[in-house]
Amino acid sequence: MPTEIRDTVIDADAHVIENEHTWDYLDPADRKYRPTLVSPSDPSDQRQYWVIDGRIAGLRFPTLTERQLTEAGRVAGKNLTTPQGAREVGDVGLRLQHMDELGIDIQVLHHTLFIQQVATRPEVDIAITGAWNRWMAGVWQAGGGRLLWSAVAPLLSIPDALDQMRYAKQHGAVALCMRPLEGDRLLVDPYFYPVYQEAERLDMPIAIHIANGSPSYSAVTRSPYDPGNAFATFRAPTVMACHSLMVSDFYERFPKLRWGFIETAGQWAPWVLQEAASRLRGWGRRLPDDPLDAFHMWITVQTDDDINYLVQRCGDRHFMIGTDYGHTDPSSNIDAIKEFLAMPEISDDLKRRIVHDNPKAFYGL
Repeated sequence: MPTEIRDTVIDADAHVIENEHTWDYLDPADRKYRPTLVSPSDPSDQRQYWVIDGRIAGLRFPTLTERQLTEAGRVAGKNLTTPQGAREVGDVGLRLQHMDELGIDIQVLHHTLFIQQVATRPEVDIAITGAWNRWMAGVWQAGGGRLLWSAVAPLLSIPDALDQMRYAKQHGAVALCMRPLEGDRLLVDPYFYPVYQEAERLDMPIAIHIANGSPSYSAVTRSPYDPGNAFATFRAPTVMACHSLMVSDFYERFPKLRWGFIETAGQWAPWVLQEAASRLRGWGRRLPDDPLDAFHMWITVQTDDDINYLVQRCGDRHFMIGTDYGHTDPSSNIDAIKEFLAMPEISDDLKRRIVHDNPKAFYGL
């Protein structure tokens, strides 16, 4: 790491991998909802799926050996290797040790399971999200302030969602993670206004991580004929949510609420700003001079983004960077922050903003 970068280095997008221990945090009355793992009948298929309330609710990342992860990284041309105890936070000390090796002081941990809709009944939603939040509260306590996290909430029951937000805020959560599509609702739906009001009161930003909570939308985008359907299923909705917020009245309705767009990369930002400006002009309105600042929006970038171009078009105060620690998808690069800090074309001042100032401002650290 360059010696000029002296501030705390913050990984704005890291993950935990849920495991059987996660559900030990279910309330006793809710143990009937405990998720279980199932595997395909083909022994060569290493995938596993969580079954919740009788439905397959999401993929569990395969428990690959470090040798397998190293080989996957070799093929992808980047580092994907993380120890199992670290990525599942069964060994918090090991996670912190690995962070030290990577030059990372603080990680903000996001879920893995909730990238899709998990429950269709409020009582199940309440049970599963509550267990997850209590699990993460324990991780935060063991992490000595270095493992912060993004809470989930049972959005099928708004009163319970507000209760869990308050609990999470008191136990190390620095954001509320929401999917860009929640069932048949967009995030600009008034149904969520109480959540945003409480988030604003708690100074709890909304982290819109790539995800999709709409089974009907997924049924269309997950075509077997499109090998890259994860882009349409998970990334595109997050970009759409940003545009929806920009052309809404949210920055006036919730003037202190911060919004983050996590794991989308950043190259789309100038396009969305241009689209929003064009549509607003047609309605007799005008995009602010510094839209990301006016709308309190932050975006995580990747090392293959043209970061100087993004800063030229969008300013330098609203981009962050993450490693996607624990995952093995196209966004993942365990060495992302090291590589970013070594880029000669990026000024030290901009490096400091992206690894420290900007995530600190977004997460309210």
